[in-house]
Amino acid sequence: MDVTRCDSVKLNGMNKPSTNERGSYGHAQKMQVAMTYVFGCLQRLGNLPWHESELHSSQMLGNPSVSVEVSSYMCSLWRHKVQAGEVAVSAHAITSHILKRMYYFNHHPENWAILDYWPGGHGDSSSESSHWAGGCIRHCLHAAYTIAFLCMLHSDKALKIQLHDLHFFSNGLILMLPFRKTHQNGDIKPFWLWIMPTEAHLCAVQAIAEWIMASRIVTGYWFQKFASGDRIAEANQPLTSERFLELFCNNLLDIGVDPLPYGTHSFQHGGCQYLHIEHQWPLHCICEWGGWSLEFTNLTIVKYLISHNDDATEPHEHFFNPDHSPSVKCLHCGRLCPCA
Repeated sequence: MDVTRCDSVKLNGMNKPSTNERGSYGHAQKMQVAMTYVFGCLQRLGNLPWHESELHSSQMLGNPSVSVEVSSYMCSLWRHKVQAGEVAVSAHAITSHILKRMYYFNHHPENWAILDYWPGGHGDSSSESSHWAGGCIRHCLHAAYTIAFLCMLHSDKALKIQLHDLHFFSNGLILMLPFRKTHQNGDIKPFWLWIMPTEAHLCAVQAIAEWIMASRIVTGYWFQKFASGDRIAEANQPLTSERFLELFCNNLLDIGVDPLPYGTHSFQHGGCQYLHIEHQWPLHCICEWGGWSLEFTNLTIVKYLISHNDDATEPHEHFFNPDHSPSVKCLHCGRLCPCA
């Protein structure tokens, strides 16, 4: 494992030729995690920082990958990557206001209706920009949006949900995921989703019920691949993340939103902000709901709450302006205004 292949400088201080291929900062982070695992688990050195023994001055203890030197190198590598323009940009957070706009657009009768099958229909050859998808696809997308947003799921995780993972009760449903990255040994807490009458555009229970009735899926993956003519493919195969992202971007174009900043993490990112800002959930509740680690040492949750490419909530010149009241986001219309 050559950690220097991510750097633009050789170990002797000389610059590498520009023709040499270099790994990204994200690749360097993965290499550091791998080394931490090898020393900590395979070599049984644990996760204590690398330090000199208090009893024997010549003896070093702990994990060499968790050291001041490695941390200093990673910080230096990050600065070099930023200066070279190699900055990894996180996906733009989707907002409840954008989801509301897509909800009303998709629910237009001409967009929401599921028509009889006709070969090549809905998106393959139509000249109308809004006809890239039929009612069946729009039912599917809206259900996927609400699940990924409220449960703060990466789109790939949401698309792998199967029908037996859902259990309905009188006022809602229970979603039990079979596997979570942070709960590899079981004890996965289910998501209890309730009817949301005041926020119909985010009500996962309604969206799921409408999708089940429209798709008539009785077994297998809940979000399956589509064939031509707005039909679900016969093979029980989940919709891919790439195809979902393509459909999501088309839906954003429907309402005049540039899809370029958005990605497969947008719903996980936006759902976290929605719960914290609009519903004022404390951080530990968000982590418990999402099944995230409660160890705040790596501050993973901060990446979802604060991102440099999100829309500014307040004009910079108004922070200390005595004649300007702080803007508050309206929970109903999604707009920022002093009187909200």
